[in-house]
Amino acid sequence: MSDTTASDTPAPPRNPSAELHTMNERLAAWAACTAGDSPALVERFEAMGYAVRGKSREEAEAVLRCPPTRMGQA
Repeated sequence: MSDTTASDTPAPPRNPSAELHTMNERLAAWAACTAGDSPALVERFEAMGYAVRGKSREEAEAVLRCPPTRMGQA
């Protein structure tokens, strides 16, 4: 029997870039799903430069995964 615990095992090295990409993918999916039920959120995305109005959830998700396509409005 060993006296080592899970805390004795070194954590694998983190990859912040990959973590950020994964988080952005998840946020785009959530935001697109939520925008389908929120005209105010669609308006906010449009004001930020994301062309999501009139798009399906899948299309909006693809738009939100990329940088804005036009200048945002205050």
